[in-house]
Amino acid sequence: MLPGMGDDTCAITLKVNGSTLRLQVAPWTTLLDLLRERLGLTGSKKGCDHGQCGACTVLVDGVRINSCLSLAVMRDGASVTTIEGLAEGDALHPLQQAFIENDAFQCGYCTPGQICSAVGLLAEGHARSEDQIRELMSGNLCRCGAYPNIVAAIGQAMRPRRDA
Repeated sequence: MLPGMGDDTCAITLKVNGSTLRLQVAPWTTLLDLLRERLGLTGSKKGCDHGQCGACTVLVDGVRINSCLSLAVMRDGASVTTIEGLAEGDALHPLQQAFIENDAFQCGYCTPGQICSAVGLLAEGHARSEDQIRELMSGNLCRCGAYPNIVAAIGQAMRPRRDA
């Protein structure tokens, strides 16, 4: 048997949506596959599997990443937030609510990645205009073309932050 192809697994600890998990994973398991296939968190989508579409975007320690490009073992000790972890009980995250109010989705496939990316964008604090939102969200594709409504939703969610 080739090295790394047998029962070789790595022990990792992740805090996923607030719950601390101790897991055994194969070293080649992507964070996306761990989330979807092992943990049943299917909100993050496998789109291109090459980091070009953003459908798999999650937050790791508050920073938006393409989970298809990150090995789970690289994130040992990290805090991961998926779309499933944004709401607090029945109260939607302000961006989730803004996406609904602005009809910022059509098929919905990209929506979890768009929202997670937008949460990271707001935390970064670099976007001050619609043009900047468009530029900083350019790694998240929407095949349906809901971009104007996505930008409007993010702008709506930004407004209370500016006034505070």
